[in-house]
Amino acid sequence: YMARAAFLMDKLMQKMGLQGKSFIPMIMGFGCNVPAIMATRTLEDRKHRLLTMLVNPFMSCSARLPVYILIIGAVFPSNQGSILFGLYALGILLAIAFSMLFKTFLVKTDTIPFVMELPPYRIPTIKASIMHMWFRSVQYLKKMGGVILLASIIIWALGHYPEKVELSQNYDQIIENLTSDYAQKIENTGDNEQKAILMLDLTQKQDSLQRMISEEHQEKSFIGQIGKRIEPIMRPLGFDWKMSVSLLTGVAAKEVVISTMGVLYQAGDDADENSTNLMHNINSQVYTSGPMIGEKVFTPVSAMAFMVFILIYFPCVAVIAAIKSESGKTKWAIFTIFYTTALAWLMAFAVNQIGNYFI
Repeated sequence: YMARAAFLMDKLMQKMGLQGKSFIPMIMGFGCNVPAIMATRTLEDRKHRLLTMLVNPFMSCSARLPVYILIIGAVFPSNQGSILFGLYALGILLAIAFSMLFKTFLVKTDTIPFVMELPPYRIPTIKASIMHMWFRSVQYLKKMGGVILLASIIIWALGHYPEKVELSQNYDQIIENLTSDYAQKIENTGDNEQKAILMLDLTQKQDSLQRMISEEHQEKSFIGQIGKRIEPIMRPLGFDWKMSVSLLTGVAAKEVVISTMGVLYQAGDDADENSTNLMHNINSQVYTSGPMIGEKVFTPVSAMAFMVFILIYFPCVAVIAAIKSESGKTKWAIFTIFYTTALAWLMAFAVNQIGNYFI
């Protein structure tokens, strides 16, 4: 069926400077941009192949979806489906616009006749399907597994070191005093139900203090320091240093944004896109210093700007590695990094400024 879908889409894709065969990698991009870019090798013409690779990152991969769900669930309790659809539609529109732009100024493609054999429909055999999946999976892991692992190690190291930082309070002493006080209360209480309540209260307060330690350590780690340094650049977009650090960790993989926000917004280690605690903490987060003290960090405008930035900016290191590998030149990978990030900044800036003007 995919061959027929490519044939049907050829006329529309030609207007964008692409081929009908480009439709298949673009659709695959909604799952993951890496295999989508690897699939561009089915295009015979090198220019069409390159153009497809350059605009493919605009397709919202499944790794971005958890971030959308988290922010939309926390900040936009109504019209969630419409906002999510709008983000996907924006990605498609940007892909069309930049495909036409690159076709005119960067990668001038020629309109070539579309010739493709339309194979008869056949029911796939189990053996052929398993062999095909195995081959593609091994190919993916060999090419991209090492890149993702290396990037994840670097991001982890930046967030973990230095191990010992100067904390604002002596948390160990606070925890020790708290434990001692509650131990005395529990000992003096004869009611078993009251003891259980006190023990639960103690555990919750200890967990809260541990999260405060993790947040402060993250703030003073190398990646936290980088986030503080780039905060002035991100401030016009409505982002604070925590949001900036989350975006930095998303360079390795977009799913990492969720776990980073879980630490920074004190949601615990089990934070995910469905974490009610994380959603609540994000929605109630306020600025504690600066000219906006007391105001919410995630307003509807800043949250929308954040999701637009996630949609457009640096796809992930695996995608960049795939572009370098499939194009055969490092310059196209570097170009993708810079043009997507610059466009993300401009789009998020426009969303924040226009949104704050009208809302």
